[in-house]
Amino acid sequence: MDNDNTIDFKDLWKKQTVSQPDMKDLLVRLSKFKKTALRCLWLTNITLLATSAFIAFIWIYYQPQFISTKIGIVITILAMVVYVFVYNKLLNDYRNIDSTQTNQEYLQKLILIKKKQQFLQTKMMTFYFLFLTIGICLYMYEYASRMSVLAASLTYGITLFWMLFNWFYLRPKQIKKQQDKINGLIGKFEEVNRQLEL
Repeated sequence: MDNDNTIDFKDLWKKQTVSQPDMKDLLVRLSKFKKTALRCLWLTNITLLATSAFIAFIWIYYQPQFISTKIGIVITILAMVVYVFVYNKLLNDYRNIDSTQTNQEYLQKLILIKKKQQFLQTKMMTFYFLFLTIGICLYMYEYASRMSVLAASLTYGITLFWMLFNWFYLRPKQIKKQQDKINGLIGKFEEVNRQLEL
């Protein structure tokens, strides 16, 4: 083979331009992430607090007789209030993302949010679903005791099926969606930081 026709792949590799992520696009994605996260946080607050108020209204209006019903209501409301309280700790982290920060500060903030989200998605979500299930089952007992065995079994069966469906199907999909968003942003900021270090 003729030596003039050989291609130096190493030289070509060194000359190729590395496409740098567009910072404007990255900041737009970060802003969209922040807005979506804040909207989701407020929606969760409103939904769970309205649900708690509705459950308290049921207690006051219908005056349940069994102590199990009252305990169930308290446990259900407690689960919602604790979850909202812990979830709201992310509020300042989301709000503190602004356009004046450095890439490293963005990255650190996103990593902190990711850790808090993981705690929320694992330990807090387990607490929430466990206490919610116990609370609802205790709450339903008074009304189920007045039903036939078949109707009570069907009522508990449908309720528990819905809880399991949420736990094993909807919850993992939601967690994966949240993790994909934040991991994508973290990856982009890490890439920018690596390129700036070169």
